[in-house]
Amino acid sequence: MRVYFYATFREIVGSKHIDLVLADGITVKQLLDRVLLEHPGLRPEMLDAAGALSKHVHIFVNGRGCVFLDRGLDTPVSASDDRIDFFPAVAGG
Repeated sequence: MRVYFYATFREIVGSKHIDLVLADGITVKQLLDRVLLEHPGLRPEMLDAAGALSKHVHIFVNGRGCVFLDRGLDTPVSASDDRIDFFPAVAGG
């Protein structure tokens, strides 16, 4: 599965995307855990003090924000068909 990163996440990972070998049907949360395992520098940027996903982190599955999916982080994803994007909060004026 190819996972895409943007802005500061891209800088931490050192690439605009990574490829992971994953089983179909893993959840977004399991994917997040795997990404953090392979790139621990993302942990303080993505998780809050309690270890939960920061409200400033946006995960998209096929262009749709995870918070808008019926099952949220428990949404299963297909390693062969789904596109996953990680965005930090971006502000500007």
